[in-house]
Amino acid sequence: MRGPRLDDPDLSLRLVFQHWPEVAAVFRAHGMACLGCPIAPFHTVIDACAEYGLDEITFRAALQAATVA
Repeated sequence: MRGPRLDDPDLSLRLVFQHWPEVAAVFRAHGMACLGCPIAPFHTVIDACAEYGLDEITFRAALQAATVA
């Protein structure tokens, strides 16, 4: 069984933070309160970007960069 992929559009934010805790800094840098939010188990990166008015492609690139830094 393979693990989750950061680019999976259906991956919940809860799982994003669980598998890649280093990306929390990216969310904080963008003023996003997703870490610890009660909606995080249900929201995806797509949802969060829409909520905060961020370009999803640019934001995903920042998340990916944080995982390899």
